[in-house]
Amino acid sequence: MQLTESGVTSNANKFKPCAVIPVYNHEHAIGAVVAAVLARDLPCVLVDDASSASCAAVLDALAAAEPGRIILLRHAVNRGKGGAVLTGVQHAADAGFSHALQIDADGQHCTDDIPRFLQQAAARPQSLIAGCPQYDDSVPSLRLYARYLTHVWVWINTLSLDIKDSMCGFRVYPLPSLIRLVQRKKLGERMNFDIEVLVRLYWDGVSIVNLPTRVAYPTDGISHFRAGPDNLLISRLHATLFFGMLWRAPRLLARRLLPRRGAA
Repeated sequence: MQLTESGVTSNANKFKPCAVIPVYNHEHAIGAVVAAVLARDLPCVLVDDASSASCAAVLDALAAAEPGRIILLRHAVNRGKGGAVLTGVQHAADAGFSHALQIDADGQHCTDDIPRFLQQAAARPQSLIAGCPQYDDSVPSLRLYARYLTHVWVWINTLSLDIKDSMCGFRVYPLPSLIRLVQRKKLGERMNFDIEVLVRLYWDGVSIVNLPTRVAYPTDGISHFRAGPDNLLISRLHATLFFGMLWRAPRLLARRLLPRRGAA
């Protein structure tokens, strides 16, 4: 066992986390995010999702400054946040990492919470650690209402309240479970990704640990959420997941009832 600077007691053969950060034109915020990740002694996989030349230059400089701690991957064309995450987690799994901490590049997530996320992942290595946002006053009210609608659909499509928030991009994946999922199922690669991967991993039996975490509006003021196209993608996803839930319903209900019977 080793106690790392991040505060995680780990067995190097069983718990080997890294960070995966999808990046698209967040050159003004990414440096602080990367610095916070590296301060927690986490290797960092940056995925440049076909950013502008100015952002690409910033990423090149970050990687050059920390060649042993930062891996920089690039997409020739923009594939979306989900596509970038998938590229990063596949690389992480191939490199022998057991877990991937996903965090956004825009600075909205509280990097001080990274140790808490890693501690939970080390304690429950088969579980997915999911951020449950605690927003400040910077978030638009319309965003909150839209998120709540998604929460309701996720509760319907999992027949549970186990997932408190499916849209927060601050989470820790157990890579074996995630890689098994992506090998058999093509997931949405844009803003529908965060929701779909969480629901499908839950369907696969992965338990969810919800951690409250402070979330602010992007520090660089840039959001890539496209109100029309992305809301349409998410609506289609909820419909697809609903029909997928129907034939899984007996198993999902049994999953909730069996522990209760065992405890009786």
